[in-house]
Amino acid sequence: MKFAAILPHLDERQRRLYLASEAAALGHGGITAVARMAEVSESTIARGRDELAAGTPVLGRVRRPGGGRKSAAERDPGLVPALAALIEPQEIGDPISPLRWTTASLRDLARELTAAGHPVSAPAVGNLLHSMGFSLQGMAKTRAGSQVPDCDAQFRHINATAERFLSQGLPVVSVDAKKKEPIGDFARAGRAYRPKGVPITAPDHDFVDPDTPVAIPYGVYDLGQDTGWVNVGTDHNTAAFAVESLRRWWSQQGRQDYPDANRLLTTADSGGANSAASHLFKMDLAAFADECGLTITVLHFPPGTSKWNKVEHRLFSRITHSLRGRPLSSYEILLQSISATRTRTRTRTGLTVKAALDENDYPTGRTLTKDERKAILRRVQRDDFHGEWNYTIAPYDPQTAPPPEPDRAKAPPIPAEATHLLTHPALTGMSRELFDRLVEELEPCRRVLAEAEREKRKGLNRRGYNPGFGFLDHRHRVLAAVLNRRNTVTLTLTARLLGRDRNTLSYHAHRTMPLLAFAAAPDITAALTQPRRTHPPRTIDALQDVITDYESKIKSGSS
Repeated sequence: MKFAAILPHLDERQRRLYLASEAAALGHGGITAVARMAEVSESTIARGRDELAAGTPVLGRVRRPGGGRKSAAERDPGLVPALAALIEPQEIGDPISPLRWTTASLRDLARELTAAGHPVSAPAVGNLLHSMGFSLQGMAKTRAGSQVPDCDAQFRHINATAERFLSQGLPVVSVDAKKKEPIGDFARAGRAYRPKGVPITAPDHDFVDPDTPVAIPYGVYDLGQDTGWVNVGTDHNTAAFAVESLRRWWSQQGRQDYPDANRLLTTADSGGANSAASHLFKMDLAAFADECGLTITVLHFPPGTSKWNKVEHRLFSRITHSLRGRPLSSYEILLQSISATRTRTRTRTGLTVKAALDENDYPTGRTLTKDERKAILRRVQRDDFHGEWNYTIAPYDPQTAPPPEPDRAKAPPIPAEATHLLTHPALTGMSRELFDRLVEELEPCRRVLAEAEREKRKGLNRRGYNPGFGFLDHRHRVLAAVLNRRNTVTLTLTARLLGRDRNTLSYHAHRTMPLLAFAAAPDITAALTQPRRTHPPRTIDALQDVITDYESKIKSGSS
């Protein structure tokens, strides 16, 4: 009865030693009696007696060393190298093996190894991978992308400017738009406490069609007051919507919190509706500055660093927590859920959030004319440090407004002596008569090209056709293209002689360059196909030397 009660709970070694101790207690004939009652062999009890007599130390295993079935790696020495070749083919084995893309699970690995002559089971593959130091892991988004120049310096600049504004009692806000939320009976990630066995149900598939209403939460987080304002749009995330969200925050919240403020600091991302390169965002900000009388300073985070914007982890993270595990079946539920967002500590109340619905239309495709872009650029005061990220827009003041820029279309006429000098055969490779002939030949081509571009732009306001580079007559366009093709004069020197901007000359030269392929005269073609000069003159004196050297060669008959 004692053996029947205790033996099933012991392993092989424990049973062997226990039975040997009972046989020793019985004395002579004990091994035979215990073997009969326990239904084991006498040799098993004898081995246990010898182990007790020898004082064998306590083992950490049931079987003696070397006992039991051999492992798969010991039975098949080639198994581990074959498995390593499957797991890391870019380092071991064939780097273009198709197994690199198919061995994604233990069963796939076991099947491929068995087909390669190494029969093994999926659990055995798992044990081998663990012994080789492998574990099942997901992708970790920790590797930094390309480093933006002065990224750390921009962070320090933003921090120092924000601290200066806060110390003066001025408002500092962080703005950004959260991802669009479909309104309807759609499943949402996250979990919420519910009675056990009574979860909130949702359809097993979400079908979002173009008519499904959406919500675009645009957040304004006030660093000084630790408050959030969310403007929930229903149309598009545009620059006008971003500035309208800022305007609503100021009129309904910011003006009460900062009644004496005359300046506002805004931190934003470099992309999206509030992009650092958006002229529309700057123009709408200027209109907002004129309305509220605030001087608005904008600091953009470098590209790829939006997660460090305060609104992300101070406001949006808490809102996401409030919206978890429940469908947003209406705008009212969304607004109530956002407004219920709170964070509290033991000693004080933390974040509070207000939300409002914005049902205005914000159409896309809005563009600015060239004059409007010029006007807004004159209003923007760029900082000395990365002016493309940091700038200030003050309310319009007629007394301090900068004078309008001169119209580039009314530029002074080009001096005739400059044109005569630059059309010298030493520079163009052709006589002035041939050059005039080239200008006449290319005139019809220019008209065809201009007409094609007008047809292309018909009904559209295409930015980029002539992005502020002014105008140049056809003769000097061809001259700039020829000089640039032959590289006989630098564009900088040519622009100085003609009284034009270098960018204007470069723009029109590159647009006219394809027309040179329509030159038909052999002498002109030969001049245009000559090798480019490697060291063009950069000064007027050097240019005169080139012309003098050319004329002396002509007179001496060596050329």
